[in-house]
Amino acid sequence: LQTDTGGRDRSMELSILAVILGFILDLIVGDPHWLYHPIRLVGHLISGLEKILRKVFPKTERGELTAGVFLLILTAGITSGAAWILLYAAGCIHPYVKFALSVLMCYQLLATKSLKTETMKVYDALKEGDLKKARYAVSMVVGRDTDVLDEIGVTKAAVETVAENTSDGIIAPLLFMMIGGPVLGYFYKAVNTMDSMVGYKNDKYLYFGRAAAKFDDVVNYIPARLSAILMIGAAGCCGMDAANGWRIYKRDRYNHSSPNSAHTEAVTAGALHIQLAGNAFYFGKLYEKPTLGDPDRPVEYEDITRANRLLYGTAILALLVFGLVKGVVLWLV
Repeated sequence: LQTDTGGRDRSMELSILAVILGFILDLIVGDPHWLYHPIRLVGHLISGLEKILRKVFPKTERGELTAGVFLLILTAGITSGAAWILLYAAGCIHPYVKFALSVLMCYQLLATKSLKTETMKVYDALKEGDLKKARYAVSMVVGRDTDVLDEIGVTKAAVETVAENTSDGIIAPLLFMMIGGPVLGYFYKAVNTMDSMVGYKNDKYLYFGRAAAKFDDVVNYIPARLSAILMIGAAGCCGMDAANGWRIYKRDRYNHSSPNSAHTEAVTAGALHIQLAGNAFYFGKLYEKPTLGDPDRPVEYEDITRANRLLYGTAILALLVFGLVKGVVLWLV
């Protein structure tokens, strides 16, 4: 690898290796509470920019829509720009320093183990018969009101967050990193974090958060569908009903108002032969939602472990498929 082309090939090979090592590190370490996560900085950035932009732009429909566009541009630009600068500076020190930083950044963009860890806290509480503890545990990973949920409601909330975040928290960032390394991965996470913070259809964010919500729909359009297909394949590998997962996916994947969020939830419901979604309370207000899947059997807390097994199977399958595709592309180029 002495030529310029060979050097570029070597760089791309190292980028694949950085993603793989970051993936493995995530499975081993997860997201320990003592380690400050850089996405928190993105959250602080969004909060700070929101305060500034709300002061600058008028409190009208058009003013808030415009402010939301600036929030999107500034947050995504600053986050991905900071990632690029850090990697460039690391490369100036030594290529191995840049590679080590790339691995660390890839690791921090993934949430496979942390998603399992947090939802298994819900499982453990339900297994102990402590509904209050289970409600608190699930409130840490979902946006809905949890104080009114019974055991089935808590279980469904945990299963649904595993299913939905399989795409948002693992497959989508993995795909973006395989395409453009940590810089593109952080671009994605900036958009996704904005949507989770301001992408609500309430009085405060209906207009201000619209740009973030719509752009999040765009960047997740392909990942959500890839995640569903990979999850169907993983269901077969994990001994679950892949055929029923496919059937429910085709039937129910557009049952949510979001064009993307129901895809992996529908597959999970079908693969596990349970019914998910339905009405839920957010900020004290009841939102009526269609269900996903059929109530072939009652929901039970063991479904949380099954959903996490499906999560791991889908994540590993995605890493293999994305890595293979990128490897073939490199070989052809």
